[in-house]
Amino acid sequence: MNLGVKGTGINREYSTYSGKDDPYIEFLIKDVSGGLVSPALRKLAIGTEVDMHGPYGSFTLDPEKINTSSYFFLGTGTGIAPYHSYIRSFPNLNYQVIVGIRYNSERYDQQDYESSRITYCVSREKGADLQGRITDYLKNFKVIPNHMFYLCGNNHMINDSYELLREKGASGHQIFT
Repeated sequence: MNLGVKGTGINREYSTYSGKDDPYIEFLIKDVSGGLVSPALRKLAIGTEVDMHGPYGSFTLDPEKINTSSYFFLGTGTGIAPYHSYIRSFPNLNYQVIVGIRYNSERYDQQDYESSRITYCVSREKGADLQGRITDYLKNFKVIPNHMFYLCGNNHMINDSYELLREKGASGHQIFT
């Protein structure tokens, strides 16, 4: 979705965080100091009208594969937003979330995920499920045909993970960015 403060003409793209059947729409937005959109959105009072357009793109789950596939959601920072939406929308989904963050304090809404279904790859401090990056997690990963990989977040993570998954035998039809 394209979201911004009404009348400013300045907006950014955000993925939906809420579930498809929720009676509201929710976004996960990092408050960027000096940013043009996030600080302005933070200052708005609840109920203030915003500019919103979309959705755009096709970063969605295939309804025909939801019950037969194993989903691996790879995301950095707020790139976990669409996965939160998928999990809320499809509670019986077979999934694993692999999150790349710099610090443990960057874990968003941990209580929304079953602890056995989420792995944190923390690059700049110790005390995580995995010390390192998402690509470190993938190095020992075995790809099988019913795996579906969704990549969202930092462009370097997306490109590096895509290449690594392809090297491990994942087809282009199994990887979504």
